Amino acid sequence: MESLWRAATFQAPDPDDYAGVEFWAEPERAGWLSKQGDYIKTWRRRWFVLKQGKLLWFKDPSVTRLSEPRGVVSVGRCLTVKGAEDVLNKPFAFEVSTNQDTMFFIADSEKEKEEWINSIGRSIVQHSRSVTESEVVDYDSKR
Repeated sequence: MESLWRAATFQAPDPDDYAGVEFWAEPERAGWLSKQGDYIKTWRRRWFVLKQGKLLWFKDPSVTRLSEPRGVVSVGRCLTVKGAEDVLNKPFAFEVSTNQDTMFFIADSEKEKEEWINSIGRSIVQHSRSVTESEVVDYDSKR
């Protein structure tokens, strides 16, 4: 969770956290979200990009090959993504949780919130470390 620590302490993410991710080209999802800081509980509007199992954020949407993310989270380490209006008492809020941390976000609409939850949820399933292709057993072939 070093990447979450870096984000929380306003340190630039380690380039190894997003090495090989072409975040500037054809993201799975991209758009504005407000993100709550972990220690300073202010809300900041950031441009988010979901690509290749990474959720990256930037100050503005002009993302190029030379852009440096303000933060990055490996979605494969996330356990849940769900609505959080009741937790934050704010409309269009959702949360992404790991076994150590929870990050809160606010979308611009209910539709945007649901689309982010669905996209991140699919990415969690695709990039989860709990079941990798090498661990999948074909039970039919063993009969």
